[in-house]
Amino acid sequence: MEKLQRQLAKIRNLLDVTFFRVLLFLIIGFILYVAMFSNVKPEKLNLNLFSVATEAIRSPVTVSDQESTEKKREAAESQVKDVYVLKKEINENRVDLVTSIFDSAAEVVKEAEAEVISEDSGVENEDAPVIEPPTVEEKVTMLKERLTEDVAKDVSDTTFTSLVSSSASQLSIAKDLTVTAINNVMSNRIPADEVENGKKRVEEELKFTNLENGLRNAVIELGRYAIMQNEFFDVNATQELRQQAREGVEPAKILQGQIIVEENQLINPEIYRQLELVGLLDSENSLLPFLGLFLVIGLMILAVYYYFNDLNVRRETKQNYLLLFSIIFILSIGILKGISYINIGYSEIGYVYPVAMGAMLLKIMIDERIAFIWTVIVALCASIIFNEGITSSLNMNVGIYILCSGIAGILFLNKKNQRSKILQAGLFISLINLVVIFALGFMQNAHYNALDYTFYISAALISGIISAVLTIGFLPFFEAGFGILSTMRLIELSNPNHPLLRKILTEASGTYHHSVMVANLSESACEAIGANGLLARVGCYYHDIGKTNRPQFFIENQMNIENPHDRLPPQTSKNIIIAHATDGAEILRKHKMPKEIVDIAEQHHGTTLLKFFYHKAKESGLDVEEKDYRYPGPKAQTKETAIIGIADSVEAAVRSMTSPTPEQIEGLVRNIIADRLQDGQLNECDLTLKELEIVANTFCETLKGIFHSRIEYPEMTKQKVKQA
Repeated sequence: MEKLQRQLAKIRNLLDVTFFRVLLFLIIGFILYVAMFSNVKPEKLNLNLFSVATEAIRSPVTVSDQESTEKKREAAESQVKDVYVLKKEINENRVDLVTSIFDSAAEVVKEAEAEVISEDSGVENEDAPVIEPPTVEEKVTMLKERLTEDVAKDVSDTTFTSLVSSSASQLSIAKDLTVTAINNVMSNRIPADEVENGKKRVEEELKFTNLENGLRNAVIELGRYAIMQNEFFDVNATQELRQQAREGVEPAKILQGQIIVEENQLINPEIYRQLELVGLLDSENSLLPFLGLFLVIGLMILAVYYYFNDLNVRRETKQNYLLLFSIIFILSIGILKGISYINIGYSEIGYVYPVAMGAMLLKIMIDERIAFIWTVIVALCASIIFNEGITSSLNMNVGIYILCSGIAGILFLNKKNQRSKILQAGLFISLINLVVIFALGFMQNAHYNALDYTFYISAALISGIISAVLTIGFLPFFEAGFGILSTMRLIELSNPNHPLLRKILTEASGTYHHSVMVANLSESACEAIGANGLLARVGCYYHDIGKTNRPQFFIENQMNIENPHDRLPPQTSKNIIIAHATDGAEILRKHKMPKEIVDIAEQHHGTTLLKFFYHKAKESGLDVEEKDYRYPGPKAQTKETAIIGIADSVEAAVRSMTSPTPEQIEGLVRNIIADRLQDGQLNECDLTLKELEIVANTFCETLKGIFHSRIEYPEMTKQKVKQA
């Protein structure tokens, strides 16, 4: 492991050089390109017209088929029948025309009868001229004069003769019969090619009327004359319907994954045209898929680069994180590609991929932001790699599944001290996997059989549980190899048999007891605000290791001995007290302790003022400055270190009190926190005021429990006196 750490340290040092950082990103990009190259590479098909396909060929893309669309539109347009409209006004006009003919004939007959009556009733006058009644020819002429020229020309003189030769009553009956017959026939549609049939129908109706032969023939001719076309082609309406039919046709598309030609099927001209349309006949010369893959990978790399460039941590930590991310990412892509080669008859084999492994590892060891970025990138890669054998396509089901699975793992591990819940996270991820799988299937109206259900349930469980198992398995190796302080390492350091802890216990037992008390306070406070309680406890065990150099100069170790500071000048005492922080850091570095533990020992006092010796020097008349009696720092950089510093002061102050009451403890705790705030000791860590309130309440509760046996209330004292 030490050899591995040395090798990783060399690589991390190389990453400090811009060239090698860029080289690392190029390597990651190259690996991604190689992993997805075959999934976007267009198929090379040697197909000829009228040849037989040796395998089923699917479309790699979704394209619009304009030619098929136009054929469908033309077919739909041809199905539209011509629109003909019935013009009822023609019927009315023809009836009116025939009626006017009969009315005119009746008027002529009436006038002729009137002249005859006038002649018969006149007084004999030898000198008066003789008036002859109008002849039939004259009546016909009178009738024609009352009609239009067209009617007079179109209707025969025989018909006119029959009309003017009939009586008024006969004409009335004939008119009614003729109008009725015309209405009966022309109430129906009569297109141009049915006019003669209409004339025959009206003739049939009038043929058997009880009219004398001459008048019957006349009404038949007038009936036939009245019948004409009343249904006409409507150009505008027809064109509108045809346009609607065209617009109602959905554009024809060749869908991605659609089978264009079946195995052993003859490639006819239509199939050949579709193959050409989707680009399967000229795929050897197409560079667009490779350009698209290059752009996608470029965006992925830029996202990762932006994250690490924007990461506000120390240079060494950033290098560590970058190398850690790269290893996990390359490992994940390798597993992803390996799974894609498994062929068990299900295109969704990607459902078994343990995506949450990488997401949880990055969340635990770095932060959730990079875990989200990693999840999105892997989901996109998976949608390309698991493209169901269709080049240049995306498997959105697998992509969405992996995205949801990774996010579920990140959200479940919402605190840094949740590592013990990794197995629970695996079960939670399995549940989310199941929901996502069936949600996607049901939205696509998929129908599953028992075998399908077995596969999908198994895949969801395998993905979630294996993710948790691999996370637990890889976590110690990554943490040890990259110097990340793991839970297992912290537990090892908390062992009382550790050489440094035995050193504190044997050489400064009071300091050891003090450290244990501070550990109890710090751990409970850190856990209350979501910080790393175990780190705080172990850090407390070692935070005063520097006191072992001069244990008798610290009050907790002065049992039954005189305080040596009473005989020393304030300047010397100050130097001894301040040195324990720097001495402790040196001892811990010498023993190769984790950096987090070293930082706690070095920073737990920050730049606080040694008030006792400062005031002692002032009272002695020495010309001193406040800065000379402050710890060198640095100030606390993390929540855990800040809480340990407060707990250290609180425990020492409460221990110095005689029979402290709960009120006194609470007042003391809040005064110390307020003093730290006012002195600016918490300015460089991210503790919030709300978290400080929680810390104060937790300290009070813990101290009340610790010092409960030493607290005597006034009421209890009075009772003891009475009993005595």
